Amino acid sequence: QVQLVESGGGLVQPGGSLRLSCAASGSFFSIGAMGWYRPVPGKQRELVATITSGGTTNYADSVKDRFTISRDNAKNTVYLQMNSLKPEDTAVYYCNVDEKGRYGGIIGDYWGQGTQVTVSA
Repeated sequence: QVQLVESGGGLVQPGGSLRLSCAASGSFFSIGAMGWYRPVPGKQRELVATITSGGTTNYADSVKDRFTISRDNAKNTVYLQMNSLKPEDTAVYYCNVDEKGRYGGIIGDYWGQGTQVTVSA
């Protein structure tokens, strides 16, 4: 079982920055891919950014060159540095992680409780 605790959301003016964190804890063998998602109209959630255990990253086109995802494998923590924030970035951001089993396969998929990001003047 994996528990996720998110932090770092808040209110920021357009053009500002925020850094989100998501720490995984509990009883598990290892953590695989980690990522951030946000809800959009017409979809359940859209991918914002993901990072594999090896450090390969993937971003939504809308956040490329503004957001940076990173992780600290020793702390089982993923970060999302958000710069040049725009009002359309306003959303609840959800952390997602894959739990890997002893033999490398994905055996679980977990979501955080969400953290609110509001970009407004």
